[in-house]
Amino acid sequence: MKKRSFVLKNRIDHLYIGILLVDLLIAAALLCSRLSGKINFFKVLQQPHFLLFGIRPGSVLALIAFGVIFWRIWMARRYKACAPVAEEELPTITIVIPAYNEGSQILPTVRSVMNSNYPAEKMQVISVDDGSTDDTWQWMLKARQEYPARLKLVRQPKNSGKREALMAGFQHASSEVWVTIDSDSEVLPDTLVHLVSPFAVNPKVGAVAGNVRVLNRDEGAIPKMMEVFFTAGFDFIRAGQSVYGGVFCTPGALSAYRVSVIREHLNGWVKQAFLGTPATIGEDRALTNLVLKTGYRVVYQREAVVLTKVPIAFQGLRKMMLRWARSNVRESLVMVSFMFKRFRKDDSGGGWVRFISGLQIFQLLVGETAKVGLVAQLIMKPFATLLALAIGALIGAIIPGLVYHIRYRSWFGWRWAVPYSFFSVFALSWISFWGLISAARSGWLTRSLPSTAAPLAQFEGDSKRGRAIWKKKDFAIAK
Repeated sequence: MKKRSFVLKNRIDHLYIGILLVDLLIAAALLCSRLSGKINFFKVLQQPHFLLFGIRPGSVLALIAFGVIFWRIWMARRYKACAPVAEEELPTITIVIPAYNEGSQILPTVRSVMNSNYPAEKMQVISVDDGSTDDTWQWMLKARQEYPARLKLVRQPKNSGKREALMAGFQHASSEVWVTIDSDSEVLPDTLVHLVSPFAVNPKVGAVAGNVRVLNRDEGAIPKMMEVFFTAGFDFIRAGQSVYGGVFCTPGALSAYRVSVIREHLNGWVKQAFLGTPATIGEDRALTNLVLKTGYRVVYQREAVVLTKVPIAFQGLRKMMLRWARSNVRESLVMVSFMFKRFRKDDSGGGWVRFISGLQIFQLLVGETAKVGLVAQLIMKPFATLLALAIGALIGAIIPGLVYHIRYRSWFGWRWAVPYSFFSVFALSWISFWGLISAARSGWLTRSLPSTAAPLAQFEGDSKRGRAIWKKKDFAIAK
């Protein structure tokens, strides 16, 4: 078994090195050609020297892009959430809340869980302090004073990373389903019931992803933009993926896993490495791959809403998205290692999962390479390139704005989709490329000593129409 795991790890590492080399070679060729003045980057894809069934490559790429967009819309429209089951049908669950330097925020997180409508006799709650250097442990003790019979605390002697913290919680768990919640997130009263209902309805479901929204939306422009991005990038995408049981990432903010599916794979998960470096990031995406690899379905529950805090400054946002980019590279390669095998022997949907997995690898090869050529074009023809990018940003804002407006009947999406699109193109687009070439690096990047806790936002959800209202008063949960 160890030899097989070693061989698989080497294959993934070699695949990554191969993709990176091909990517850099294509980028170098484009750059040299552009600097030599022989090829215009915006025309290179329209040249007839590389034809596919008589169609110019630029047209092929455009058709692929529009085809993928319409396919995602079609799949998202087919999405239907699993209805909540009766109380007696709900499985027993263990909620693990890992925390590192979270400060006072851990208290409202625990309170939100304890005030859920989930039957208390079927719910175990464990909070793990991963060697915090601030007052997180004191706030956890305060939480236990409020819920002495329901909250179990675990304290790690030193900071060992989120995987180790989750593993410490899993080792004390005794239930059919494990739920993970980030320590800077809060759930709504009905969230947990919606989250775990698919396990009771469909035995082929191995994991469920929650619906992540922004808790601190009123704290600046970046949280407002991220609220729109989360709806389009997470809600819209995961709804489509859920139709064929192929959600690619169960978010750390809120996810649930069938214990019988993941238990035997946890040792390999916690010791996972990439290019010889221990993996301390991407634990949620890695758990998702474990479930998909076993042939079980990963689905999305739209009504399982979790509110999470996002960075309010560019520095924090950059680090968070770089962590995501590196994780995406690593776990996309892991998916390739099993996607093209018969991983779903007794279930359908494997073809769709393979299709979207192939698209991701294609994007790594072509999308990131094109950015290098774009930089060269920007140097040679700055005005024309900037104009093209601005037009592209305006077009790119249509889908996020439209998705948010349809979901929440609010013009808020349109107001912030355009700024986010420009912000993404001109300030964030380099992150995915840097994530590709620095994928072997690990590090949480965004967790440090917190300042005094900011006022939380009041959230009221209408599950039928999906509307959301944030009030300026502090978030209050009855004890």
